[in-house]
Amino acid sequence: MPEYQHHWKDGTPVHLPLGKVVCIGRNYAEHARELNNPVPDEPLLFIKPSTSAVHITRPVKCPQNQRTVHFETELAVLIGRPLTNASASEAEAAILGYGLALDLTLRDLQSKLKEKGQPWERAKGFDGACPLSPFVPAETFTGNRIHFTLDIDGQRQQTGDTGDMLNPIVPLIAHISSQFTLQPGDVVLTGTPKGVGPLNPGQTLSLELEDLLFVETKVV
Repeated sequence: MPEYQHHWKDGTPVHLPLGKVVCIGRNYAEHARELNNPVPDEPLLFIKPSTSAVHITRPVKCPQNQRTVHFETELAVLIGRPLTNASASEAEAAILGYGLALDLTLRDLQSKLKEKGQPWERAKGFDGACPLSPFVPAETFTGNRIHFTLDIDGQRQQTGDTGDMLNPIVPLIAHISSQFTLQPGDVVLTGTPKGVGPLNPGQTLSLELEDLLFVETKVV
Protein backbone atom coordinates (compact mmCIF):
# COMPACT_ATOMS: atom_id res chain seq x y z
CA MET A 1 0.00 0.00 0.00
CA PRO A 2 1.47 3.43 -0.91
CA GLU A 3 2.68 5.45 2.05
CA TYR A 4 0.31 8.20 3.14
CA GLN A 5 1.41 11.87 3.10
CA HIS A 6 -0.57 14.88 4.30
CA HIS A 7 -1.50 17.36 1.56
CA TRP A 8 -3.11 20.77 1.39
CA LYS A 9 -6.21 21.37 -0.68
CA ASP A 10 -4.11 22.82 -3.52
CA GLY A 11 -2.12 19.60 -3.79
CA THR A 12 1.08 20.76 -2.12
CA PRO A 13 2.46 18.40 0.53
CA VAL A 14 2.37 19.21 4.22
CA HIS A 15 5.91 18.52 5.35
CA LEU A 16 4.94 16.75 8.55
CA PRO A 17 4.90 12.99 9.17
CA LEU A 18 1.73 11.30 10.29
CA GLY A 19 2.43 9.76 13.67
CA LYS A 20 -0.98 8.72 15.00
CA VAL A 21 -4.68 9.38 14.58
CA VAL A 22 -6.48 10.09 17.84
CA CYS A 23 -10.22 9.50 17.74
CA ILE A 24 -13.13 10.25 20.04
CA GLY A 25 -16.10 7.92 20.23
CA ARG A 26 -19.69 9.05 20.72
CA ASN A 27 -19.05 12.79 20.47
CA TYR A 28 -22.51 13.34 19.00
CA ALA A 29 -25.37 12.25 21.27
CA GLU A 30 -27.64 11.22 18.39
CA HIS A 31 -24.95 8.90 17.00
CA ALA A 32 -24.51 7.23 20.40
CA ARG A 33 -28.26 6.65 20.56
CA GLU A 34 -28.54 5.26 17.02
CA LEU A 35 -26.17 2.43 18.03
CA ASN A 36 -27.86 1.98 21.43
CA ASN A 37 -24.74 3.16 23.24
CA PRO A 38 -24.74 5.26 26.41
CA VAL A 39 -23.69 8.89 26.05
CA PRO A 40 -20.28 9.10 27.80
CA ASP A 41 -19.57 11.47 30.69
CA GLU A 42 -16.03 12.17 29.48
CA PRO A 43 -14.21 11.86 26.14
CA LEU A 44 -13.96 8.26 24.93
CA LEU A 45 -10.55 8.08 23.24
CA PHE A 46 -8.87 5.51 21.02
CA ILE A 47 -6.02 5.57 18.50
CA LYS A 48 -5.66 4.45 14.91
CA PRO A 49 -2.07 3.71 13.81
CA SER A 50 -0.44 5.67 11.01
CA THR A 51 -0.68 2.56 8.82
CA SER A 52 -4.47 2.92 8.79
CA ALA A 53 -4.31 6.21 6.85
CA VAL A 54 -4.87 6.36 3.10
CA HIS A 55 -5.78 9.14 0.68
CA ILE A 56 -9.56 9.42 0.57
CA THR A 57 -9.70 9.91 -3.21
CA ARG A 58 -8.33 6.42 -3.79
CA PRO A 59 -10.95 3.66 -3.96
CA VAL A 60 -12.11 2.49 -0.55
CA LYS A 61 -11.32 -1.20 -0.16
CA CYS A 62 -13.35 -3.20 2.32
CA PRO A 63 -11.32 -5.91 4.09
CA GLN A 64 -12.02 -9.38 2.80
CA ASN A 65 -13.90 -11.87 4.98
CA GLN A 66 -15.62 -9.08 6.94
CA ARG A 67 -19.39 -8.91 6.68
CA THR A 68 -20.03 -5.36 7.83
CA VAL A 69 -17.76 -2.35 7.27
CA HIS A 70 -19.40 0.85 8.48
CA PHE A 71 -18.53 4.40 7.42
CA GLU A 72 -18.33 7.21 9.97
CA THR A 73 -17.70 10.67 8.48
CA GLU A 74 -15.67 12.96 10.72
CA LEU A 75 -14.03 16.37 10.82
CA ALA A 76 -10.27 15.85 10.95
CA VAL A 77 -7.92 18.28 12.69
CA LEU A 78 -4.25 18.47 11.69
CA ILE A 79 -1.94 19.29 14.60
CA GLY A 80 0.97 21.63 13.90
CA ARG A 81 2.72 22.00 17.28
CA PRO A 82 3.71 19.66 20.14
CA LEU A 83 1.08 19.62 22.87
CA THR A 84 1.41 18.25 26.39
CA ASN A 85 -1.03 19.34 29.11
CA ALA A 86 -2.00 22.21 26.82
CA SER A 87 -4.23 25.11 27.72
CA ALA A 88 -7.19 25.95 25.52
CA SER A 89 -5.26 28.80 23.89
CA GLU A 90 -2.28 26.53 23.21
CA ALA A 91 -4.55 23.86 21.73
CA GLU A 92 -6.25 26.36 19.44
CA ALA A 93 -2.90 27.75 18.26
CA ALA A 94 -1.74 24.23 17.40
CA ILE A 95 -4.54 23.61 14.88
CA LEU A 96 -2.86 23.74 11.49
CA GLY A 97 -5.72 22.65 9.25
CA TYR A 98 -9.10 20.96 8.91
CA GLY A 99 -10.11 18.13 6.61
CA LEU A 100 -12.48 15.18 6.43
CA ALA A 101 -12.03 11.53 7.27
CA LEU A 102 -13.84 8.24 7.14
CA ASP A 103 -13.48 6.29 10.36
CA LEU A 104 -14.06 2.83 8.90
CA THR A 105 -15.25 0.28 11.43
CA LEU A 106 -15.62 -3.49 11.35
CA ARG A 107 -18.94 -3.28 13.17
CA ASP A 108 -19.52 -7.00 13.78
CA LEU A 109 -16.02 -7.39 15.19
CA GLN A 110 -16.36 -4.25 17.29
CA SER A 111 -19.60 -5.56 18.80
CA LYS A 112 -17.91 -8.85 19.73
CA LEU A 113 -14.97 -7.02 21.30
CA LYS A 114 -17.28 -4.74 23.28
CA GLU A 115 -19.25 -7.74 24.57
CA LYS A 116 -15.99 -9.19 25.92
CA GLY A 117 -14.85 -5.87 27.38
CA GLN A 118 -11.84 -5.85 25.05
CA PRO A 119 -10.22 -2.89 23.20
CA TRP A 120 -11.59 -1.83 19.81
CA GLU A 121 -8.33 -1.46 17.89
CA ARG A 122 -8.75 -4.55 15.72
CA ALA A 123 -12.07 -3.15 14.48
CA LYS A 124 -10.76 0.39 13.96
CA GLY A 125 -7.05 0.20 13.13
CA PHE A 126 -6.76 -2.12 10.14
CA ASP A 127 -4.87 -1.04 7.01
CA GLY A 128 -6.99 1.48 5.12
CA ALA A 129 -9.30 2.17 8.08
CA CYS A 130 -8.69 5.92 7.96
CA PRO A 131 -9.22 7.56 4.54
CA LEU A 132 -8.15 11.21 4.91
CA SER A 133 -8.86 14.19 2.68
CA PRO A 134 -6.47 17.03 1.91
CA PHE A 135 -6.47 19.77 4.53
CA VAL A 136 -7.65 23.37 4.41
CA PRO A 137 -5.55 25.87 6.43
CA ALA A 138 -7.17 26.64 9.77
CA GLU A 139 -7.13 30.39 9.21
CA THR A 140 -9.52 29.91 6.28
CA PHE A 141 -12.34 29.15 8.73
CA THR A 142 -13.84 32.31 10.16
CA GLY A 143 -17.09 31.12 11.78
CA ASN A 144 -17.66 29.58 15.20
CA ARG A 145 -19.19 26.41 13.76
CA ILE A 146 -18.01 24.10 11.00
CA HIS A 147 -20.38 22.02 8.84
CA PHE A 148 -19.71 18.91 6.79
CA THR A 149 -21.77 16.38 4.87
CA LEU A 150 -21.64 12.93 3.30
CA ASP A 151 -23.73 11.90 0.29
CA ILE A 152 -23.89 8.31 -0.93
CA ASP A 153 -24.93 7.88 -4.55
CA GLY A 154 -26.32 11.40 -4.52
CA GLN A 155 -28.42 10.99 -1.35
CA ARG A 156 -27.62 12.89 1.85
CA GLN A 157 -26.47 10.41 4.50
CA GLN A 158 -24.73 12.41 7.23
CA THR A 159 -24.71 16.07 8.27
CA GLY A 160 -22.22 17.26 10.88
CA ASP A 161 -22.16 20.53 12.79
CA THR A 162 -19.45 21.17 15.38
CA GLY A 163 -22.04 23.02 17.46
CA ASP A 164 -23.63 19.62 18.19
CA MET A 165 -20.44 18.08 19.61
CA LEU A 166 -20.53 16.98 23.24
CA ASN A 167 -16.82 17.86 23.46
CA PRO A 168 -15.96 20.92 21.32
CA ILE A 169 -12.76 20.83 19.29
CA VAL A 170 -10.44 23.06 21.31
CA PRO A 171 -11.29 21.63 24.77
CA LEU A 172 -11.12 18.14 23.25
CA ILE A 173 -7.59 18.69 21.93
CA ALA A 174 -6.50 20.16 25.27
CA HIS A 175 -7.95 17.12 27.05
CA ILE A 176 -6.22 14.68 24.70
CA SER A 177 -2.90 16.42 25.36
CA SER A 178 -3.39 15.81 29.08
CA GLN A 179 -3.58 12.07 28.42
CA PHE A 180 -0.74 11.75 25.88
CA THR A 181 1.41 14.13 23.91
CA LEU A 182 0.27 15.23 20.47
CA GLN A 183 3.02 15.77 17.90
CA PRO A 184 3.11 17.88 14.71
CA GLY A 185 1.49 15.84 11.96
CA ASP A 186 -0.83 13.94 14.29
CA VAL A 187 -4.52 14.01 13.35
CA VAL A 188 -7.51 14.23 15.68
CA LEU A 189 -10.83 12.81 14.47
CA THR A 190 -13.61 14.63 16.28
CA GLY A 191 -16.48 12.13 16.14
CA THR A 192 -19.26 11.26 13.73
CA PRO A 193 -22.87 12.49 13.59
CA LYS A 194 -25.82 10.14 13.20
CA GLY A 195 -26.41 8.34 9.93
CA VAL A 196 -23.61 5.75 9.93
CA GLY A 197 -24.12 2.55 8.00
CA PRO A 198 -22.55 -0.22 5.94
CA LEU A 199 -20.43 0.28 2.84
CA ASN A 200 -21.29 -1.64 -0.30
CA PRO A 201 -19.17 -2.15 -3.43
CA GLY A 202 -20.07 0.26 -6.22
CA GLN A 203 -21.18 3.11 -3.98
CA THR A 204 -19.94 6.66 -4.63
CA LEU A 205 -19.20 8.70 -1.51
CA SER A 206 -19.15 12.50 -1.80
CA LEU A 207 -17.87 14.50 1.16
CA GLU A 208 -18.03 18.28 1.55
CA LEU A 209 -16.52 20.60 4.16
CA GLU A 210 -18.34 23.94 4.19
CA ASP A 211 -17.90 25.28 0.64
CA LEU A 212 -14.13 24.90 0.93
CA LEU A 213 -13.45 21.24 0.17
CA PHE A 214 -15.18 18.58 -1.91
CA VAL A 215 -13.85 15.04 -2.30
CA GLU A 216 -15.30 11.93 -3.86
CA THR A 217 -14.39 8.27 -3.64
CA LYS A 218 -15.79 4.90 -4.68
CA VAL A 219 -16.18 1.66 -2.76
CA VAL A 220 -14.63 -1.43 -4.37
